[in-house]
Amino acid sequence: MPDWLTRPFAGDAQLPAFDAEMRLLAALGFGFLIALIYRAVRGPRAARNTLLATLVLLTVLIAMTTIVIGDNVARAFAIVGALSIVRFRTVVEDTRDTAFVIFAVGVGLAVGAGYLVVPALTLPIAFVAAFAFRAWLEEPSPRDAGGIACGVTIRYASDFAAHSELASAMAGSTLGRRLRGIGTARAGAAIEETHEATVADEFAMRSLAAAVRAVPGVLSVEVQASDR
Repeated sequence: MPDWLTRPFAGDAQLPAFDAEMRLLAALGFGFLIALIYRAVRGPRAARNTLLATLVLLTVLIAMTTIVIGDNVARAFAIVGALSIVRFRTVVEDTRDTAFVIFAVGVGLAVGAGYLVVPALTLPIAFVAAFAFRAWLEEPSPRDAGGIACGVTIRYASDFAAHSELASAMAGSTLGRRLRGIGTARAGAAIEETHEATVADEFAMRSLAAAVRAVPGVLSVEVQASDR
């Protein structure tokens, strides 16, 4: 290669290209295994394709970052400073999702540093640990009941007292439901509840909206089908 091209990239000579390629391929393989473990633990419906792809990419990119850092402490601090501006904009609904993200980062660091046995030994242990608690920690999801998964947003006045009527109205029109969150709306003048529910069909969606809206004190209700 010409000198004008090799001189600016003298760092490439410190690591054989074959070794770097093998480390990145190993990170790719481990990333797929982490994604498969996550899918097995969380289930095919809860495991989002975006997070599965993120786990694989994180493993490879962290491995690449570790290769670039090598033993250079100044370079390590520079990369940490650059990566500190990166933020996840998606809300993590389950702390186990965060654990799997850290899992991918750790495996990527290990492979990038040249360690293959440590992540290989960690994978089955992490799988057993995560899968063993699945039956205890996994809440029954309305998605498992079949039908159409919906997000339900209900707003009512701050002095709302017909909670039992609201619960009855939702129970009569859904196959299953779960409260996802409660907050304020309209500058604190109203309360907003968000639910995850499953209905039998589109007619049941209309019936759910009508039944909830008929409860005294309910200001508005929104029912939206969800593909998640």
